[in-house]
Amino acid sequence: MAKKTIQRFLPDPNKIRHHKSLRIFGRLLHDANLWHLNRRSARGAFAVGLFFAFIPVPFQMVLAAAAAIILRVNLPISVALVWITNPLTMPPIFYGSYLVGTLVLNQPEQHFAFEASWAWFIESLTTIGPAFLVGSLVCASIASVIGYFGIDLIWRRSVRKAWISRNN
Repeated sequence: MAKKTIQRFLPDPNKIRHHKSLRIFGRLLHDANLWHLNRRSARGAFAVGLFFAFIPVPFQMVLAAAAAIILRVNLPISVALVWITNPLTMPPIFYGSYLVGTLVLNQPEQHFAFEASWAWFIESLTTIGPAFLVGSLVCASIASVIGYFGIDLIWRRSVRKAWISRNN
């Protein structure tokens, strides 16, 4: 049940293999383990994808794909999950990460107004940057662990339910 549900939402492997930003991996994308869906590959892929979704860097998909290749987990799930942080959800998620960072570093919240300029970016690295980066790392780690164990639990329950219904 869990496997069929996840497979419904997965993108076509050929589309991912030929995605322009993932061409740098070349023949590494032909490893069958990256496309296989089982409990181990799904829980690892959820951990990888959720981790990189909270890391505020460009090219999150490429980083998630590289980690999926290294850890030999499901590549489509890893790449798809980074889109949790899309242009619509990014502001509240990253602001929440900043707030977590202020709690962890025991710093007061600083008022800031976003400006699309290089000067603002450089200044923010010293003002809000440390809290934001620490908060992003904490949120990424927590989301990764929750995703890993959450999918494992859902998968096990699904298998147990299928097993019980088969035996009745």
